[in-house]
Amino acid sequence: MSKPTQPIIVKKVKKAAHAHHGGAWKIAYADFVTAMMAFFLLMWLISMTTQEQKIGLAEYFAPASLSPTNSGAGGILMGSALDKSGNKSSPPRDAAKGTTGQDDKARPTNSGGASEREAASRAAGSVQANYSAVASLRQALQNMPEIAELSRNIVIEPTKEGLNVSLVDEYGRSMFPEGSVQPYEHTRLVLEALAPTLRRLPNQLSVAGHTAAARPGSVQAVDSWNLTAGRALAVREILSGAGLPNDRFASVVGRADTEPLFPDNPYVPPNRRVTITLLNAEPPLPPGVLR
Repeated sequence: MSKPTQPIIVKKVKKAAHAHHGGAWKIAYADFVTAMMAFFLLMWLISMTTQEQKIGLAEYFAPASLSPTNSGAGGILMGSALDKSGNKSSPPRDAAKGTTGQDDKARPTNSGGASEREAASRAAGSVQANYSAVASLRQALQNMPEIAELSRNIVIEPTKEGLNVSLVDEYGRSMFPEGSVQPYEHTRLVLEALAPTLRRLPNQLSVAGHTAAARPGSVQAVDSWNLTAGRALAVREILSGAGLPNDRFASVVGRADTEPLFPDNPYVPPNRRVTITLLNAEPPLPPGVLR
């Protein structure tokens, strides 16, 4: 008797593809990389800009509609009250004299507020003029690639008196030979490069020479007062020879070692310098006030 035939069973396994994960993570990663690149670029730009450039950028983006005071929105009284004690009733008017019983000269006037606003406006104008002068002076120096290596020896900074342009000695590079009042040739080139821009600016100029203090026990070959005064005069002569009229110079002085750039260390070379100051214009005084 024959055995029954066993059926052959064939199993087919269907391979299913993996589910699609999507590309959202790629977009998030690209945004992260872009943000990090922008952050490092911003940090690099901040480290490369000077202090006056940062101030200029801050003022450029400052809202122009803000009130200059923190007590009100401006106007005639600039947000200030006439009296701190509050509102008061007016005293009875004298019918015979037609006055309030007080001298009219003692009444508060608005001339002080007007003069303050005018002074503030002039101060803001001086600051803006200083920024323009800084840009012009730096552009004049950038147009001379032969003095690019002297960039660390030229310091331009605003002060309360005006704008200082200093020719500063650095370690290994001086602007004047030791003990001499006549500058090096590269110093003369810097001054001649600055002269056309200084001539276009309306500011009066003050030239001051400075030197480093002598170390204890050392002997100075040249008197520091004569040395700094002679260097300041030499700078004035170079600028005058480059086209600046004599009436543009308000003063030419030698300070010796009385005003070190680094008071904590008056012996270092950067204390030796000649500073050309573009003086701010004096604000007008209120009427009746004597200088």
